[in-house]
Amino acid sequence: MNKQYYVKDNKFIIKYKGKEYVIPEPFTKCYFGADPTKLMTIHNRFSDETFQQSCALPAFAVAIYDTTIGAEASANYSLMNKGREWFQKNFIDEYYTLLD
Repeated sequence: MNKQYYVKDNKFIIKYKGKEYVIPEPFTKCYFGADPTKLMTIHNRFSDETFQQSCALPAFAVAIYDTTIGAEASANYSLMNKGREWFQKNFIDEYYTLLD
């Protein structure tokens, strides 16, 4: 069986599309679902009837996105910035669609 995630040197790593993504603390505590690589469509939260933007993300990235947005809403800017930086490094195009 091909494992989608593993721990190496105390780092939580998810394999997705031939690449390994290191999931930093505290995002390792996020729930990634039964299939962390399942694609999901996420809409820009500022989309409306005149402006629509969305992108496909794997479930593990959606969990990090949700945590990042929640951190912003609760004024936890340290966690919010950690999530934004992770997206800037790992999902650049999606970062510009959803978080920029």
